[in-house]
Amino acid sequence: MDKIAVLIPCYNEEKTIAKVIRDAKAALPEAVIYVYDNNSTDQTARIAREEGAVVRDEYMQGKGNVIRRMFREIEAQCYIMVDGDDTYPMEFAPKMVEKVLCRNADMVVGDRLSSTYFEENKRPFHNLGNSLVRASINHLFGCEIKDIMTGFRAFSYGFVKTFPVLSKGFEIETEMTIHAVYNHMQIENVIVEYRDRPEGSVSKLNTYSDGFRVLGTIFRLYRDYKPFGFFSILSLVLTAIALLFFIPVLLEYLRTGLVLKFPTLIVCGFVVMAAIQSFFAGLILSNMAMKNRRDFEYRLTLVCEKEKRKAKQEEEC
Repeated sequence: MDKIAVLIPCYNEEKTIAKVIRDAKAALPEAVIYVYDNNSTDQTARIAREEGAVVRDEYMQGKGNVIRRMFREIEAQCYIMVDGDDTYPMEFAPKMVEKVLCRNADMVVGDRLSSTYFEENKRPFHNLGNSLVRASINHLFGCEIKDIMTGFRAFSYGFVKTFPVLSKGFEIETEMTIHAVYNHMQIENVIVEYRDRPEGSVSKLNTYSDGFRVLGTIFRLYRDYKPFGFFSILSLVLTAIALLFFIPVLLEYLRTGLVLKFPTLIVCGFVVMAAIQSFFAGLILSNMAMKNRRDFEYRLTLVCEKEKRKAKQEEEC
């Protein structure tokens, strides 16, 4: 088991990968640096090997797929994940490692938005999207995370080995954040400087398609993690629609004593039934989510015990 593992997911980053690896070695000389190449068509993998990194391949395209592979294969007490585009200064990494190894943090967020991100990032829709995602998650999940979409994070062994990676692409950062918040894991924040990509380096993030995927991930995870809230809102919406169409029918009946729009009345009845079903579905799924929380805590305990046994065995050797 490594003490510190630096994880660098890469796709066509030949312009910057050498500098990222050198900076990582300078900041964390005791760390093992892993570069996972995601079907690059340039010289990213060759350059990474020449710089002394451990290079492995992930053939399923997408950042989420790369991180799934990393988390499965690598064993370490502390993991530092950083993008290979040289937008995050590695001098902040030791402070993030210290919070994991000495302060028992499960996830440390490299917060760009509280420093230079909005000045350095030249894509206004990215700035708007980051602010929208942050506000949405903090409101829906009752938390105060400073930067949801950052690609610069540190993780504990327990987080990595219990995190179920479901996303395939850039929405993986959102999924990580919500998973940590929902399971009451210890989240720390380190303000880091951000610099825009150097000239010649091209972002792989599509503002619109990836942005909609992120919003879809928030919607899906809110439904899965907070089912009572989700289905209660759905129940209220259905009830409001039913009342909106039922009130004219009721007023007409009070005025004339006749119901002239029986189809509308029948539809309103079915919509109210759907609202009631939605409410009770939320109750049932909420109990199931609570059971999943208990099961997660049990799995986390087993994983942490496994980490301690491995660390002890290595000390004895």
